[in-house]
Amino acid sequence: MNKTARPCRWLILSHGFNMDGRAASQTITDKIPHLRAAGIEVQVLSAITGERDRHVAHRQLLPWGPSGLRFDFRHWLVQRVGRGLAYRLLTALVSLLLGPFTLLEKLLLGVSSQWSWALPAALVGVWRVRTGQVDVLYSTGGAWSAHLAGWWIKRVTGVRWIAEIHDPMVPPGHAARRLSRDERARAWLEGKICTDADFVWWFTEGAWQHALKRHPQLGNRGFAVLAGAEPPQANAQHAYSNTLRIGHFGSLAAGRSLAPFLAALAAFVEEMPAVRSQVQVHIYGSRLDSGSAEAVCRLRLDDMIFVHGRIERDAYTGLSGRLQIMQRMQTSDVLLLLHGDNEDCAEYIPSKFYEYLWTRRPIFAITHLNPQLDGLIGQRAGYLSHTDDPAGIVDALRRLLRDWQNRQLPEDVLPAITVKSAVDEILTRVSCR
Repeated sequence: MNKTARPCRWLILSHGFNMDGRAASQTITDKIPHLRAAGIEVQVLSAITGERDRHVAHRQLLPWGPSGLRFDFRHWLVQRVGRGLAYRLLTALVSLLLGPFTLLEKLLLGVSSQWSWALPAALVGVWRVRTGQVDVLYSTGGAWSAHLAGWWIKRVTGVRWIAEIHDPMVPPGHAARRLSRDERARAWLEGKICTDADFVWWFTEGAWQHALKRHPQLGNRGFAVLAGAEPPQANAQHAYSNTLRIGHFGSLAAGRSLAPFLAALAAFVEEMPAVRSQVQVHIYGSRLDSGSAEAVCRLRLDDMIFVHGRIERDAYTGLSGRLQIMQRMQTSDVLLLLHGDNEDCAEYIPSKFYEYLWTRRPIFAITHLNPQLDGLIGQRAGYLSHTDDPAGIVDALRRLLRDWQNRQLPEDVLPAITVKSAVDEILTRVSCR
């Protein structure tokens, strides 16, 4: 780039920007240094849910809808007062005051709470484009409100618009069932993105190809990019102990539950009772989903499962939740990667997979309907099984225990997948003008 030329100016729309430990945040915040290193002048519009970024022009906006206000207020408040009595009282008061308006909004619209953040984001974005402050508009989500704002700005100004889709906006098999209003809204918005965005990318080949089938007008403006992860800022050494420590990091839900793994673990314990005193499963970043909690009780595995929940910033050490999590990843014997059990699995790769690769620890993956993810894990040292194959999960546990007992757990020697490689791929497609 000519050093005397004006830098290319990108306006990034990201609802959940700079939220500690959130995948939707890390996916974009980790790209910022690489974009700046490429000579791009970065501006950001986000919600108030994360910390203000001091290195780029970052403006935080309040949503205009009652459910959005309640959602964002909760996240803003917990950063300032924690989750104690003051938090519970203030959130209860705000919920009470906004309750009637939230109910009316739900009855009239029936879409996700973050939709209304698109309103102020679009107004600010249009003003910045019209006043000559923006060359490229970049919507990323996460919350689809960023893409809604991006489409509005594109329609009004004609600015060059690129969109990054984190999770599938249209669920596989959607045509065979009745969709909720929120699902219909996302399907409509996906069509607008595929029609009007200058470039669109997804984080898996499956998501991109399925969107292309729905919207052939996308043509060669769509592509897939592996999200990657930044190298950890924390450094902790693994050491064997008298317990095999299996670590799971990230959210749990009905569609991504521990239940299949727990059923296999219970079968393994029945086969080898000594396993009960040798194996511990540590859960970080989430409470147990209802299916997992029920399975722990029914299968009597409560002495093997340790739930640590979400890790927040440590006031004593100053370590962020993200850095503490990385330390725990690095010291685990093996990292459990749960993919899920529904059709959506064909179109997403858990973001924790990329962080796992930096630890060099073996991955115990339970995947579903995703050849791309299976191929990536197959290239690495670890243990691959599938959600719908209980016997295969038990067999993986047998091999894992044997390797641990022999102090021969595999080590991944391939390079990690980086955020820089993702940014480089994007910049090969997207020029400033």
